[in-house]
Amino acid sequence: MDAAWLEDFLALVDLGHFSRAAEQRCITQPAFSRRVRALEDWVGAPLFTRDVLPVTLTPAGERFRPVAEETLRRLYLGREAAREAGRMAAATVRIASTQTLSVSFFPNWIRTIEGFEQIQATINLTAAHMAACEQMMLRGEAQFLLCHDHPATTHMLASDQFRSVHLGVDRLLPVSAPRPDGSGPLFALGGGAAAPIPLLTYTGESGLGRILASSRAMERSETVMRPVFASHLTSVLVAMARDAHGVAWAPLSVVSDDLERGRLHRALGRQADVEIEIRLYRPRTRQSPAAEKFWTLVFDNTSDLSPGNMSSQ
Repeated sequence: MDAAWLEDFLALVDLGHFSRAAEQRCITQPAFSRRVRALEDWVGAPLFTRDVLPVTLTPAGERFRPVAEETLRRLYLGREAAREAGRMAAATVRIASTQTLSVSFFPNWIRTIEGFEQIQATINLTAAHMAACEQMMLRGEAQFLLCHDHPATTHMLASDQFRSVHLGVDRLLPVSAPRPDGSGPLFALGGGAAAPIPLLTYTGESGLGRILASSRAMERSETVMRPVFASHLTSVLVAMARDAHGVAWAPLSVVSDDLERGRLHRALGRQADVEIEIRLYRPRTRQSPAAEKFWTLVFDNTSDLSPGNMSSQ
């Protein structure tokens, strides 16, 4: 059995389409399908139902999923431990972060952690979209994940293998360029539009895109929207909104300055805002001394650590 088969399996679970999963895994769809079949032959049972899109897990697939996740995570953690044991290098704390939070939240947050200098470790921050960050955590390539979260959204770290801490809150809201006279949004949501509103949307790999979909915020806006552009980068969607290409949903932490200066306007009232959390995830298993010390400092410097915020999501 090839470890790549497990990575193929989890990619298909995450994306739900053979073509998208094959593209993410950088192989052709026929080759990807053969590898999934090979894994099913090895397991001895079908893992996916293929008669609907997106494809879903069979009962056998549901039972196999946590085994695949844990096996891959332990395999890559074991590889990393062996590499660290074989080299003399300074301690490193490896953090994966969604690209939005790597810019809008991380620099200020890391400065607030008292005693941070005591770790005597190098912080290695890798910014990527949510799907890539999840894979880094499952493979043991990152020790922590900084991301937005929402109670209605599921992801690959929502299992008893990981724990998380609440770091803060943000708000997701629709924004538009102003009208020429600055009196309001060029594209206003809320119904009554003569034509569909152009939508600048997130791709499926984006964590914010998943939150928007699961919270049904766009449906609640009671507006017909037409997707005209997609990206996993909030900064790109906001730039396109500033240039009057359509409405984009963005965190308040990113667009607050644009709203204050009038470069962007709310496309709908505050009742449409989606409250989102900022959370730091880690595996439940013990990590390197530097990583454990970092976690302790985060714990000690986070005021909102009630049982509801300290979870096993």
